[in-house]
Amino acid sequence: MLDKIGIAKRIAREVRDGMYINLGIGIPTLVANYIPSSINVVLQSENGLLGIGPFPTEAEVDPDLINAGKQTITMMPGSALFSSAESFAMIRSGKVDLTILGAMEVSEQGDIANWKVPGKMVKGMGGAMDLVASAKHIIVAMQHCSKDGASKLLPSCTLPITGLRCVKRIVSDMAVVDILPGGGFKLLERAPGVTVDDIKKATAGKLIVEGEIPEMTL
Repeated sequence: MLDKIGIAKRIAREVRDGMYINLGIGIPTLVANYIPSSINVVLQSENGLLGIGPFPTEAEVDPDLINAGKQTITMMPGSALFSSAESFAMIRSGKVDLTILGAMEVSEQGDIANWKVPGKMVKGMGGAMDLVASAKHIIVAMQHCSKDGASKLLPSCTLPITGLRCVKRIVSDMAVVDILPGGGFKLLERAPGVTVDDIKKATAGKLIVEGEIPEMTL
């Protein structure tokens, strides 16, 4: 199965030239390190930055320059800083082409739960609800199963919902799947060393398998 870096590398292949992209907290932030230099994109952070670069080396760290997850970052030439109010105006007006988010659960209808586990302390919703409601395309980066082996790709979410019918594609440590308009997870690719049967066993929601399923290219 893929590790976090492997998931980020596979998602980086989804990036297209000219996109404005928001990277969520966790695995999605790693995607910035693997976007090909031949592709010109602008990475946005909801705390007020357009033009995020790769993570800094130790010598480049600036404690005043952080993303929404409070990780230190770099800025690309031509970057812009602004208020969070302006940032959310960009998001809510549909200016973000692609949002990449982590998730605790995704349903076969494309619902996402990624902000709260009941009974556990959380900092709050953050920008996730605005992003899933407004982005043109949403990709989820996640582990296919929880630490106890339970599937996170479900018939319906059991945790508090962030957004309904919004997820289009999932890249997990086991597979790439699309959410079909009528519901269901369509298997597109499998991780190196992972079989279709492995993915079937790890997917609680409706899994649609058609033809030969190729192995991912990273």
